Amino acid sequence: MKPMTDAKTTVAELRERVLAFVHERDWEQFHSPKNLSMALAAESGELMEHFLWSESKASLEVARDPKKRPAIEAELADVVIYALEFANICGIDLATAIETKMAANAKKYPVEKAKGRSDKYTEL
Repeated sequence: MKPMTDAKTTVAELRERVLAFVHERDWEQFHSPKNLSMALAAESGELMEHFLWSESKASLEVARDPKKRPAIEAELADVVIYALEFANICGIDLATAIETKMAANAKKYPVEKAKGRSDKYTEL
């Protein structure tokens, strides 16, 4: 198996790796949209747990802490793996979905109104 990096690995390759892993274990039977969305939420919670009680500015230090970094990376990987498997099971083209969502966000958050602000689009 070739080593993967963001610079050299496509989303399609990631999806194929996840699909092969799941297929080898006959886990498709457990991977309904309901179960995968719940797994995504659970893993997101486990990622958040690493930053619980940290101030916003300090959370970047937590993420960079060499002792904590491997566990944080593992939780993020779990989130992305479940998201990729959700896309596999539901037949969602992630690039298209992201492009569509970014276009919608650009309309909701025009640069001239949203730049430097964290307000919801209804408050701009």
